[in-house]
Amino acid sequence: MIEQNLILILVLLPFLGAILAATLPVNAHNAAAWVSGLSLGAGLLLLAVLYPRIAEDEVVRGVVRWLPILSLNLNFRMDGFAWLFTGLVLSIGVLVVIYARYYLSKTDPVPRFYSFLMAFTGAMIGMLLSGNILMLVVFWELTSILSFLLIGYWHQSQAARDGARMALIVTAGGGVALTVAMIVLGQIVGGYDLDLVLRSGEIIRAHPLYPVVLGLFLLGAFTKSAQFPFHFWLPGAMAAPTPVSAYLHSATMVKMGVFLLIRFQPALGGTELWFYTVTGTGVITLTVGAMIALFRHDLKGLLAYSTISHLGLITALAGMSSTGAIVAAIFHICNHAVFKASLFMAAGIIDHETGTRDLRRLSGLMKAMPITGALAIVASAAMAGVPLLNGFLSKEMFFAEAVGWHNGTWLDSALPWIATFASIFSVAYSLRFIMQVFFGPEATDLPKAPHEPPPWMRRPVEFLVLTCLAVGILPALTLEPVLNIAGRSVLGPDLPEIHIAIWHGFNTPLIMSIIAMTAGIVLYFAFARRIDAGPEGPPILWRIRAQKIYEWLLLRLSWAWPRFLHKLFGTERLQPQLRLMMLIGLVAAMIAVWGGLTVAEKPLTNDLSPAFAIMWLVGGACAIGAAWQAKYHRFAALVLLGGAGLVTCVTFAWFSAPDLAVTQLVVEIVTTVLLLLGLRWLPKRREEIPGDELLSARIRRLRDLGIATVGGLGLAGLAYVVMTRPLVPNIGDWFLRNAYYEGGGTNTVNVILVDFRAFDTFGEITVLAIVGLTVYALLRRFRPGAESIALPEQQQGDTADRLGNYMLVPATIMRWMFPVTLVIAAYLFFRGHDLPGGGFSAGVTVAIGLLLQYIAANVRWIEARIVILPIRWMGFGLLIAAATGIGAWLFGYPFLTAHARYVDVPLVGKVPMATAMAFDLGVFLAVVGATVLLLIAIAHQSLRSARLRELEEEKTPEKSAQKEAV
Repeated sequence: MIEQNLILILVLLPFLGAILAATLPVNAHNAAAWVSGLSLGAGLLLLAVLYPRIAEDEVVRGVVRWLPILSLNLNFRMDGFAWLFTGLVLSIGVLVVIYARYYLSKTDPVPRFYSFLMAFTGAMIGMLLSGNILMLVVFWELTSILSFLLIGYWHQSQAARDGARMALIVTAGGGVALTVAMIVLGQIVGGYDLDLVLRSGEIIRAHPLYPVVLGLFLLGAFTKSAQFPFHFWLPGAMAAPTPVSAYLHSATMVKMGVFLLIRFQPALGGTELWFYTVTGTGVITLTVGAMIALFRHDLKGLLAYSTISHLGLITALAGMSSTGAIVAAIFHICNHAVFKASLFMAAGIIDHETGTRDLRRLSGLMKAMPITGALAIVASAAMAGVPLLNGFLSKEMFFAEAVGWHNGTWLDSALPWIATFASIFSVAYSLRFIMQVFFGPEATDLPKAPHEPPPWMRRPVEFLVLTCLAVGILPALTLEPVLNIAGRSVLGPDLPEIHIAIWHGFNTPLIMSIIAMTAGIVLYFAFARRIDAGPEGPPILWRIRAQKIYEWLLLRLSWAWPRFLHKLFGTERLQPQLRLMMLIGLVAAMIAVWGGLTVAEKPLTNDLSPAFAIMWLVGGACAIGAAWQAKYHRFAALVLLGGAGLVTCVTFAWFSAPDLAVTQLVVEIVTTVLLLLGLRWLPKRREEIPGDELLSARIRRLRDLGIATVGGLGLAGLAYVVMTRPLVPNIGDWFLRNAYYEGGGTNTVNVILVDFRAFDTFGEITVLAIVGLTVYALLRRFRPGAESIALPEQQQGDTADRLGNYMLVPATIMRWMFPVTLVIAAYLFFRGHDLPGGGFSAGVTVAIGLLLQYIAANVRWIEARIVILPIRWMGFGLLIAAATGIGAWLFGYPFLTAHARYVDVPLVGKVPMATAMAFDLGVFLAVVGATVLLLIAIAHQSLRSARLRELEEEKTPEKSAQKEAV
């Protein structure tokens, strides 16, 4: 139980750090760094506590029940592989936090940066520890969104915006493919538990959908890890701050794809299709990335393409599927993270202290920056695979696997040659990094005079370089134990012990290393000047660029094709858009129900009541009248529309649906008044219409009448088929039987909303809050001109200065109604669990009371007497609703599980109470906040439009005199 809580805390810690950092002032640089560093440091302590269990090859689990009936739970699991990767993420994260403290400018919004960084770390850890493959996809996509925010942190830069958008489009698009793959995978194995999937390799590989699942799965993994041809987004992400680049390229974002390949290799690997696709893509990426890196003139661009190349190396190892290849892949993930993080930080120091990253301008920095130079040289040597450094060991393991036998195919036979060829370029670009930056004549045209950075900005680089040396010299004492634990967690407990040694004798891998290092040195010194003066890429690959293809597709998808479709179907007028939506909806409904619904042989019917028939005749007359009066008098049309709504409300009550009747009534009132508030913005109708326009208007109205008739008859027919069928046992019967015993309420509708289907309700109030904020933001930017504002009465020759003139009820009575409305709302709220009512209807009722006040009085008058903070109402409502659901976890129940019991109240006796009331309170607050926010936005626009109209009248002498007379 303790371990379960620890793993849950480990996942939550970065998110809590993100929330704390986001609440800090903009200038609280030190505080934000401390909050972030302590959050990650606490995570490392938790990993240390969990290590004894991991060392025994156990899997630590933490489960939070979510939807047990669908096998969807927040299931976290930590084995040796996840422990190693999580430790890598947290440890390098701490170093990045320290480095960023000195790298970022005092003018940057640093708390926002750390908030994004911590949230990204939390999403990364959540993905690593996910024990449910659907939850894994959720965290996977969350990393794409948060990396978009991190890459675009300097959003004032066009390059940052373009790079962030490119990364989001490519990685999130691959995430969609991965989502589909995981859904199909779960259907194949019969569940979404990760352990179940990993145990079902034979079932998956034998299934007819295996090629489809594999293709979608690899598409997601390749896009995230920048494999060819999706590698182009990674260099574009270099517009991010260097701490972000160091983190994304070393231990987090780009390593997610290779983590997934290794994690799912037991389930999806071991086939010829897997080998050709994964290893083939890996070796292409390895070679292309290494070749392009040699020709890049931007320091971070060189490191970006070297990252692509090393990711290709890891991918190629994952595709080989042998025991040694998987262990080598895990080993190189760790080694690459260490030396690549140190190199990016060193590049950031060079850029920070010299003002440029252009290799053609940098030279001779060893004299001005000797410590940084020494650190960068060691890290570059590790990247090149020089002996006694960590990169040499994992590269030797890669060479050993390349020369080993796997399946005897042409690709298998070509692996040693491809590996050696790519390694030549790896040595060459590492040597270029060293020679061109730190040696040669001192640069004279640098923007800044170079010097060493502050000591603590260099400490993370020093720690990482020392790690490169420690692992390279003493591998058996440093990384070997953890590497064996991680290997057994992936390949099974029968994995033989892996021993990492510096010297394995004079063998083929060593010969390959010697050839690669010698040829790489010769390549650089032979072509150094031509490389320095040439384009940013080898001539063979310069004309064929994946980014150009991406930009062409983006241009077509985001501009050319949408423009064509907009020209074909689009319009700026509202009515054609609504007409198109209605037609699409009708067609979709017809396709869905065609042939699937039949009238019962003996339909259940009741005698038609004359009163009900008369009521619906009145409702139909109101609806027809509203459509007719909309042509002449909008206010009358709105009143008639309210009459049709009232008939609908009475119909609900007639058919024993009082909850729906109450909800319909309050919503009808709010909708009518909000429409009433918006009438003043509608343009005037022209009294004289030319003949041709009059004819087209009649044709349009007949067309709209036809669409409305088809839609109404279709819905009526569908309702008739459903309502006249025999009442066989259904889900409704289960709700009726269990509403009281399971939810503690006799009002089944409310119990469904706040208990059985509370998660749906939580989503709905979230959407309602988002809609409220969106409408408010749009109306804040809406500036109606005086000439576009017309009241319905103005069309009849009557001017009105205030909206209150619409209503016949005196303003004083409206003010007296406010406390009465609040009492009605309280009555509806507290009775909702057992009788018609609830948080939604109560919230709308409170909104009605506030609406009456805005109608009765001037906006300034009412807001001077009633303080309304709708955004806080929405926020507190969502927080209370979420807290109610989270509280169930504390007692071991699924999210939003309600509990009901009777409570003894003094002088009253036993009173039924349910935790669902707290959730209903959240619904109440969110509904009030969203509705009132819309009201305030419209009322303020009405005040502005009235003022504009007054100013317009003051400009006209006749109107001004008329106003004085009045």
